[in-house]
Amino acid sequence: MRLIWDVAGAIRQCSRSACRQSAVATLTYVYAESTAVLGPLATYAEPHSYDLCAQHAESLTVPRGWEVMRLAMPSSPPQPGPDDLLALANAVREAASAPAASEQRTIRAPFDGPVPAEGTRRHLRILRDPS
Repeated sequence: MRLIWDVAGAIRQCSRSACRQSAVATLTYVYAESTAVLGPLATYAEPHSYDLCAQHAESLTVPRGWEVMRLAMPSSPPQPGPDDLLALANAVREAASAPAASEQRTIRAPFDGPVPAEGTRRHLRILRDPS
């Protein structure tokens, strides 16, 4: 299971199987140009890119005839900026001010529906909200 947090201080694991190291670089392919691009860890996990740890980023090899573009890697991970911290604080405030799930629901009598005859299969149905 890959853990992805795209809020202040992204923590993502290396995409290589059985590797549990934190990702530090993102690999993307430009198939039309037979090029692999390896650069700093992307802000968001994209479905057509691969996050790699330092070891796998360093030992990356590509098929014969392909080119590797290695973009400059930062010497230290980026620190959360004021915008990141403000967005996180706003999200916490919003979650705290939302009414609890139990307060949003109204208690209704359960609907049992018709009892199926023995030997018949039950099917799921969509029921309209009576309110």
